[in-house]
Amino acid sequence: MVTWELTQACELACDHCRADATPDRDPNELDTEEGIALFEGIADFGERTPIVVLSGGDPLERPDLYDLIEGAREAGITPAVTPATTPNLEDGTLERLADAGVSRIAVSLDGASAESHDAFRGESGTFETAIRAAKRARELGLSIQVNTTVTADTVAELPEIADLVADLGAVMWEVFFLVPVGRGIELAQLEPERAGAVAGWLYRQNEMRPYRIITVEAPFYRRVANELRGEDAAVGTTGAGNGFVFVSATGEVYPSGFMPLSAGNVREEPLVSIYRESDLMQRLRDRSSFTGPCGECPAVETCGGSRSRAYAATGDPTESDPLCPWAATEHEYEYEYEFEFEVAGESKPGALESL
Repeated sequence: MVTWELTQACELACDHCRADATPDRDPNELDTEEGIALFEGIADFGERTPIVVLSGGDPLERPDLYDLIEGAREAGITPAVTPATTPNLEDGTLERLADAGVSRIAVSLDGASAESHDAFRGESGTFETAIRAAKRARELGLSIQVNTTVTADTVAELPEIADLVADLGAVMWEVFFLVPVGRGIELAQLEPERAGAVAGWLYRQNEMRPYRIITVEAPFYRRVANELRGEDAAVGTTGAGNGFVFVSATGEVYPSGFMPLSAGNVREEPLVSIYRESDLMQRLRDRSSFTGPCGECPAVETCGGSRSRAYAATGDPTESDPLCPWAATEHEYEYEYEFEFEVAGESKPGALESL
C-alpha cells in the first residue's frame, strides 16, 4: 500500500492529527507533473500494483486533484481518496470523484454521536458531514471505508461506531491505534492490557460483521486473532516499511505516516528503489534487528510490533512497541480477551435516523 499525502493543508484542527495540519498549503509540495511521475513510478512495482491512497491534510485542498486522479488512472492505478469532512465535501464533490473513477472514499468516525465526534475533530458539523457523505457516496456506487482512531477517551464508543459502519454499508472499518505524534502527543493512549482486549473484541467483530476490519499500528491484532482462533487467522494490519510506504506532500518517503524518519525523496530517487533498497526500510523488514521484548518475542514474525510507536516512544524504530500486551510484561501475558465497554449516560439515538 502506498499513501501519498497530497497536502498538509486542512480546515480542521483534529486533536489527533499526526500532520499538524494548517490551513495553508506548503509551496514545496509535489506539483501535478511530479505527482503523475510518482504514479508512474508506483506502477513500476511489478505485476501486483500497490493500493494507492490519496490522503492529507485534506486532498480536496489540491485544485489539481482531478488531474492527479486522471494521471493515476492513465498509469494503471485506481486510487482511493480520504477527504476531510469539511464543507468542501459536498454532493457535487462526491459526484466528481465518482465520475473521475476513484476506487473508494474513506470517512472518519471517531465518535458515535455528533457531540463526541465533533469534539474530537475540533469542529462542529463534521459528524453530520461524514454521515451524509458516506450515504451519498453509496448512492453513487462508490465503495466506502470508515476510519476510526482509538484512544483512551474514544474506546467506549467503538460498539456504536461498529453499528454505524454496518448501517452505512461500508466494506471496511480501519481502526487506528493512536501513535503519539503531531497533535496526538497530547492524547491518552490505551493501557496495553486494554489494547489487547480491544484487539480481541475487534477480531470477534470481524467474524460477525458484513465488513472487513483491519488495524493500523496494532500488529498484535494478528497474534491475538491467532490465539483466539487457535491457528493462523486471516486478519489485516499494516506494518511500517513492510508492505506499506508513505510519501509526504514534499516527496519524503517514510515507512509510515506516523514515523517521520525519511528513507529518501522521490524527487531524487524512484519510490521502488527507496522502498526496496534503503537501509531504513530493509532494517524494518529484518525482524532479527529488533531489540527488547519485541526482539525476543516468539511471535516476532507474526506481529513485529508497531515500529512507529516504538520510534515515538524511544527514538529507535527497532525497539519494542510499548502498547503490546506481551511486551509490557516480563512473562507470558495471559488475560481474557473479552472487553466490557462502559458507555456513560443513556443510549444515544440512531445517528442515521436523526440526520
